Amino acid sequence: MTFFDKTTRGRAEISVRGNNLTPRLRTLLLLVDGKTSTADLLFKVSGMGLSHTHLDTLVEAGLIQGHVTATAPSNDTLHPHPPVPAEALPSPPNSPVPAAPPIQAAPPPPPPASLAIGQSQYEQVYRFYNETIKSMIGIRGYGLQMKVERAATVDDFKEIRQQYLEAILKSKGKETTRSLRDRLDHLLYQGLPGPNSINLD
Repeated sequence: MTFFDKTTRGRAEISVRGNNLTPRLRTLLLLVDGKTSTADLLFKVSGMGLSHTHLDTLVEAGLIQGHVTATAPSNDTLHPHPPVPAEALPSPPNSPVPAAPPIQAAPPPPPPASLAIGQSQYEQVYRFYNETIKSMIGIRGYGLQMKVERAATVDDFKEIRQQYLEAILKSKGKETTRSLRDRLDHLLYQGLPGPNSINLD
């Protein structure tokens, strides 16, 4: 499955606007997150008249790069033929060389790393903001999304927290905001209580 993610140059472009991208290309660049498959991404932007050609334009400009993630192989791939039970194997011939033990079925490879595995605190908070802004606020969160892209440290993300929670509260109400606040504070403050700047009681 093919995915596209921003390059270092692409992240810088969000902040400095050095390539004079058209608004549609800039929106496409903003939506590229390394997690949404190419097919899903193009489906989202199809209504804007964007296509794979526009992704190619961003690739040629050095703003995004593609990578392929292999799905976990099926048992048919790992074992083209069903394993033969040990008791069904013929007795080994008389030989000074001991018979090799039956080959055990290899366990399936682990699933792709989740958000909390193998990622820095910065990466976890970055993905949390990106995913929830898109799903909870939508296009109205564009300005907030830009601030996320400009953030260089976890402390920068803490500065965005208040505006983010206010936007979620306006869009989804107290219950959803309370839930997202708790998840965000767990990432930002690593289990320590965060500031209760918004009254959600």
